[in-house]
Amino acid sequence: MPTQPTNPRHVVDPRTLEMLVCPLTKTRLTLSADHTELISVAARLAFPIRRGVPLLSLDEARELSEDEVRAISARG
Repeated sequence: MPTQPTNPRHVVDPRTLEMLVCPLTKTRLTLSADHTELISVAARLAFPIRRGVPLLSLDEARELSEDEVRAISARG
C-alpha cells in the first residue's frame, strides 16, 4: 500500500482540499487514510493524488468496493 508522501512539496494544502468537489456529483471529497487519494462516497470513486496534485479526472478515478465505502462511512 502506498505511504504518505515524505516530500512536503507533494502534500496537498488542507485549504485547497476544502474547495475541491467531486467532478461527477459536486459533493465534498474526503482524504483517504493514507493521504494518497480523494474519496467521493456519493460517486463511489477514489481520485489519486500524485506529487501533491489531485487528479480529478473520471479517467483517473478508480471505483470503490462496497467494503471500502462502508469503512470510509464508518470512519467519518
